Amino acid sequence: MSPLEILGTGFFILILLLGIFSILFGIPGTVIILIDAALYAALTGFDRIGWKTLATLLVLSILAELSDFAIGMAGAVKFGASKQSLIASVAGSIVGAAMLAPFLLGIGAVMGAFIGGFAAVFIVETLKQFNMKPALRAAWGTFIGRAAGICVKGAFALAMTAITLSGVYG
Repeated sequence: MSPLEILGTGFFILILLLGIFSILFGIPGTVIILIDAALYAALTGFDRIGWKTLATLLVLSILAELSDFAIGMAGAVKFGASKQSLIASVAGSIVGAAMLAPFLLGIGAVMGAFIGGFAAVFIVETLKQFNMKPALRAAWGTFIGRAAGICVKGAFALAMTAITLSGVYG
């Protein structure tokens, strides 16, 4: 292997890891992994990663994104969140992530997304129901659903990375 190939492979693996890590920030990391694998396959002439592998990664990426969304929404709805609070949760997560991103070397964005989403649902449900107990329950359900969705999507991302690396090194 030439030094250029080693550097390219190292960059490829770095992007795979970035895809896994980006899931914590609400970024579709499975799509990053899919694009990285497709670029690597194209640059290597589909020698190590073939069309079957790319099709498998595409299906897993779609399933991961749908699962993340469905689990997050199911958790919120199960605990009593309304449609308005689900929209507020997304907005609150974005605002919270943006506000706390500079702290803790970027990890503040993860905390901000959770705190912002929780706070937004709590505020909307409190204003809607004039009762803190169901509002707190709905906010907690949103938090739990989001965390579970991230865990499931993370498992998909790990599987996709393992499939990709086994294609490259297998």
